[in-house]
Amino acid sequence: MFQKTSFTTLIVGVFVVYVLHTCWVMYGIVYTKPCENPKFENCLKPYLAGKTRLQLSIYTALRPNADGGHTLIHKEEDFNVESKFERIVNVSLPKKTRKNGTLYAMVFVHQAGMSPWQDPRQVHLVTQLTTYMIPKPLEVSLISGEEAPKPEQLKRKTSTGGDSAVDRPVSHWRSRLTLNVVSEDFVFDRDFLPSDVHRYLKVFQNGKKMVYLPLLFVDELSNRVKDLMEINSTSIELPLTISYDTISLGKLRFWIHMQDAVYSLQQFGFTEKDADEIKGIFVDTNLYLLALTFFVAAFHLLFDFLAFKNDISFWKQKKSMVGMSSKAVLWRCFSTIVIFMYLFDEQTSLLVLIPAGIGSLIEVWKVKKAFKIQIIWKGVKPTFIFGKSDESERRTEEYDTLAMKYLSYLLYPMCIGGAVYALVVLRYKSWYSWIINSLVNGVYAFGFLFMLPQLFVNYKFKSVAHLPWKAFMYKAFNTFIDDIFAFIITMPTSHRLACFRDDVVFLVYLYQRWLYPVDKTRMNEYGLSYDEEEKPKGKAHED
Repeated sequence: MFQKTSFTTLIVGVFVVYVLHTCWVMYGIVYTKPCENPKFENCLKPYLAGKTRLQLSIYTALRPNADGGHTLIHKEEDFNVESKFERIVNVSLPKKTRKNGTLYAMVFVHQAGMSPWQDPRQVHLVTQLTTYMIPKPLEVSLISGEEAPKPEQLKRKTSTGGDSAVDRPVSHWRSRLTLNVVSEDFVFDRDFLPSDVHRYLKVFQNGKKMVYLPLLFVDELSNRVKDLMEINSTSIELPLTISYDTISLGKLRFWIHMQDAVYSLQQFGFTEKDADEIKGIFVDTNLYLLALTFFVAAFHLLFDFLAFKNDISFWKQKKSMVGMSSKAVLWRCFSTIVIFMYLFDEQTSLLVLIPAGIGSLIEVWKVKKAFKIQIIWKGVKPTFIFGKSDESERRTEEYDTLAMKYLSYLLYPMCIGGAVYALVVLRYKSWYSWIINSLVNGVYAFGFLFMLPQLFVNYKFKSVAHLPWKAFMYKAFNTFIDDIFAFIITMPTSHRLACFRDDVVFLVYLYQRWLYPVDKTRMNEYGLSYDEEEKPKGKAHED
């Protein structure tokens, strides 16, 4: 008992240190030490303090260094740093870009009335206007075989002469270009210059003063998958939305770190869609809510670990299935596997996919324990041996079977009817996709009904002591945390609704916990009662 407590305490301690360290790192990112004495030689003063007339010019080029020519697509002749704006321009695509090539945008902030190529005090950044991604497969009606492709999918099929483009990345157009400039007159201290800002800083000597040019920033986090447009040979011209707004120094530093993190994930093999899920957390969320999300995510990780630990510990020590619905355990295993296969088929973010996969492995192990399955290997051929149930376990199975009997009258017709309706009305990528979608819709829509047998068994035994309450409470806390993530992380709608469905199940279990109070004659979670533990071992002492 001491070892378990000390291990949990160690984990909680590591968690507290992690949270405090994160707070310290976030403070270091948001706060920048200013130069205390503006007359000091180490101070870097802002160029914008001089109120110089500026111009914003945006060019396109086939190469990031503009070799081979460049084309002006937009300019703001009287560029006011304090005024935000949004412009929509049509950009002509070069022939090489239309043939699965790339295109770059070169953004300049320079002195008004002067070419950026001749202005020594200009600042510029280069960003890609295109990215490569595998197109979404065509969806067809499995009954009639009728295709329902999107317009860009139709163009792709006609231009390539088949579906070969589906298997390889295709150039996509980023229809948004988001620009920011730090507007505050911040005076930097050269001895405490943040490394993240250093790469965006361009300094020149103005007499005895050191002046830094405007801090220009291209917001890559705003480039979302939903805004991408597929490029093909017929895409002569495509729209580009240019958005500009000011940004604070603290937010700039935070955004730089987030962009670097997303880029690192892509280098480790994360796809454009995986990176997009992470971008959505930062871009579509208020900064205060985002800070709350960091802490919520940390607690979610802690509760996940403790729930897995206590769940495994409970099932590892469990010898009897008295009071436990074995069919509920089997259904839980089946449903988690189906959900994992569905999320994988939908190419859901790894943030959702990895925990689902780990949960599936644990549920398979729990089925092995619940049905007392032993696996004996004879060479490469496995032999499965099922253990026998005692009288109390058989009584539990009777209640379990009775509950499932009544449940099947409602459940099976609705699941089969929903699958047939989807086959006739909706379109899918393949028969496999239809089967997985039909199964997962049944799991999501009626999965909570499979918890009813366990509720029925609890009612018959007038007890909930046989349930793993520690693991259950950790999972319950995570259920409410999942409600928050359901609005933040992009996921299938059915998966989002399932998060709220679990809240109802949790409340019913809490009601049963209150309805059947603890007593010493009732079995605990290890199949023992306090009365049994207090019985003396061996012959009683006689006076």
